Amino acid sequence: MSFQNNSNVTNLEIWIIPCDILQLVLNVVAAVLAIIFLFFVAIDKKCHTIPMMLTINSCLSEFILTNTLFWAGIFTLINDLQQIQYKDSFCVFRCYLIHCGCFLQGHSYLLQAIYRYIKIIYPSRLSWQSRQSQLLLIGTIWILAFVHAIPFLFFDGIVYNVDNQVCQMILGFYFLMIYMMFVDYILPMILIMLVYFKLLRYVKKMGKRVTSTNTLSRAQRELKMVRRAVIMITTIITVGFPFTLFMIMAFFDSAPKYHFRIIFLFGSLSILVVMIILFQFTDSLKISIIKRITKRSNKVLPTLS
Repeated sequence: MSFQNNSNVTNLEIWIIPCDILQLVLNVVAAVLAIIFLFFVAIDKKCHTIPMMLTINSCLSEFILTNTLFWAGIFTLINDLQQIQYKDSFCVFRCYLIHCGCFLQGHSYLLQAIYRYIKIIYPSRLSWQSRQSQLLLIGTIWILAFVHAIPFLFFDGIVYNVDNQVCQMILGFYFLMIYMMFVDYILPMILIMLVYFKLLRYVKKMGKRVTSTNTLSRAQRELKMVRRAVIMITTIITVGFPFTLFMIMAFFDSAPKYHFRIIFLFGSLSILVVMIILFQFTDSLKISIIKRITKRSNKVLPTLS
């Protein structure tokens, strides 16, 4: 099997098509979980809270990212099946959306951590915890997500990679790559970790001081929520480790030939894992779903008897 574009011919490895299909399956499952998540939150008024609003923001971020990866995966699979090298008109735009999604993904968990930080450190600043303030922060993050990736479009940072059948940034040691790594991954990770350790120290000091049981338990509960944000961002970094590894290898011009295919596969896997963890951590959502399933089963059983 081979690609042919004018006189250029490259080999198509036997594992490439199964890899394309696997990535698409991972994206579909993650998107379905996101839709279920959003549906049950929308119909249950008990889930219409500020913390849940921030969780929904994270879910939407994952949904956008997984759908963009699915779109890119469909394009790649079609090219692979037809054995052609073809850059469509949306190729660069898909890459732009992927970077926007990565920004939204990390910073949505940062917003959750900041909200918990305010609730513990500044409990009397109710205006900072209000729905309007959180919506303003969410809107700001979304605007920044679509603005921060614009330099990639104007400085030829995105190119069509023939071997991987995808438009992506050129891996290497240059300003745009370092900028992307820092803004999309390093910055939110560092800030979330900083918030967590500051809150951890603060709660420990509260335990040593004479503090009411209710205040201490509330602070510990909020700290637990921040710990969950740490787990989420750590999962993204861990499962997406090939991306970091290949970027480091690219600094020395030694990245594998099909590095972006591997990166996208593990990226899709990380989103699915994060969606499962997000569902597991959202107790109110689980309770809502279990209640509705129980009600339906109770209604069905008498009719069957």
